[in-house]
Amino acid sequence: MCGIYASNLIIKGVNGRPRIDAAGKNSMGKAIWVVVGNNVIIDNVEMYGAKVRDLNGAALRLEGTGFTLRNSFLHDNENGILSGANAASDIVIEGTEFGRNGYGTGQTHNLYIGKVRSLMFRGNFSHDAHVGHNLKSRAQTNYILYNRFSSLRPGETGSTAAGQPSYEIDLPNAGTSYVIGNVIQQPAANQNGAMLAYGEEGASNTGHDLYVVNNTFLNDDTARGVFVMVGSGVTKPVLLQNNIFSGIGTLSTQVSTVAKTNYRSVAPGFVNRAAYDLRPTASPLVVDAGTAPGVSATGYVLKPVAQYKHVAKSFARPVSGALDIGAYESTSTAP
Repeated sequence: MCGIYASNLIIKGVNGRPRIDAAGKNSMGKAIWVVVGNNVIIDNVEMYGAKVRDLNGAALRLEGTGFTLRNSFLHDNENGILSGANAASDIVIEGTEFGRNGYGTGQTHNLYIGKVRSLMFRGNFSHDAHVGHNLKSRAQTNYILYNRFSSLRPGETGSTAAGQPSYEIDLPNAGTSYVIGNVIQQPAANQNGAMLAYGEEGASNTGHDLYVVNNTFLNDDTARGVFVMVGSGVTKPVLLQNNIFSGIGTLSTQVSTVAKTNYRSVAPGFVNRAAYDLRPTASPLVVDAGTAPGVSATGYVLKPVAQYKHVAKSFARPVSGALDIGAYESTSTAP
């Protein structure tokens, strides 16, 4: 347990992945590692067991400007990552697994990113948050690309104990946000029927642009569900394009939502749903049925270029004919 004060520092596990068991201890009453320095990179570590007196102990507490985490596993902490507000900070998280973080109050999460300039969250696996969210971000701009948000089914064995998350993705203050190429699954046992929440705590961020493109949504709750919940303060129409929506539920709570070439079904055809091989089976309603999503209002290309690969990786999305609907091309190899 320590504070990291140096800037432009790289901390990397070699010859295997180091396992850091906090065993209920912490640094500064905050976290296992408190990152105070700027532009710190952490690569290939496993961190667990953080506890503090106020019940929000994190594996990593971010207090500097600029941070990158790669190829790591953060689990069974009161928070996985907890960052402060810093309008000059850009956070990058890639190839990392988050599981079973949260104290159980609903105020602690697998990740809680404060009001920073941007979050790049790419090729990660976030699952089984304990009552809280699998990802909560107040960033001004969010790039949520090619991840898997899903939790254990009853009786399923995984890398952590099962949890009952609330939202899979929570962007409470809106912001310009790109949700592209993800697997977003709500387990049958959960704390909230909404899967992706946007601006529900007040759309105080400058941008109110939400682009939800080529994702595969899976709702395993047979009693309720909201795929995209949009706060009343968001007046700009949300774009939902080329998504698969599996299971029951309201598509969007925003009346003005623009929905284009999506596929809705209680049970869509996948190669092997139980094994999370979510490539679509042959169907003219899905295969080659997508439309070109173009670019965002600021010129960001919305077409997916990669796909999630388990565990916590991504690989190039193949190009074969027109774009398939969902997070995977039917012609790709097993994820």
